[in-house]
Amino acid sequence: MLKEEFEQRWGRKSLREMLCAIEEYVGKLKEPMEDVKESNNALGESIDDLREQSRDFVTMCPTSNRDTIQELLDSQGKKLTKRNDALEAMVIALKKETIGTTKALSTIIEKLKVELALCRVTMGEGVSSATLSNEDVPKSKEFVGTRSACDVDNFIWRKENYFHAKG
Repeated sequence: MLKEEFEQRWGRKSLREMLCAIEEYVGKLKEPMEDVKESNNALGESIDDLREQSRDFVTMCPTSNRDTIQELLDSQGKKLTKRNDALEAMVIALKKETIGTTKALSTIIEKLKVELALCRVTMGEGVSSATLSNEDVPKSKEFVGTRSACDVDNFIWRKENYFHAKG
């Protein structure tokens, strides 16, 4: 799934909505996956049954019919193999799409965790629950030397928060 498609589909949804949608999507995949497994098992059993029947037929039929029957069995085996290959390709495609969606969501979740940690620091809820690297803490602006009490207070507040975040 391309990044643009992902952002169009998920860009305006909350994390909770995205997780619910992913859980629903995974839930929808479980049933088709079970169907594929059952079909695969049924195909394997059908192939085994056909082999047993062909052995029985070969021993019972005259030699003139053996070639015809063998050709029929071979064609049926090829058809079953094609169906099996198609089912496997569908499963692989579904897995790739699910992996891509999961990776994209993981990236978004990590970004949101960093943003949440910065919000907690900014709101004064404490740094104890947030793990920040030096890259996550924004540097405060330099004091430009104006004598406004508001500017001085803002400068001091930014410095305190900067040192508080740095630990």
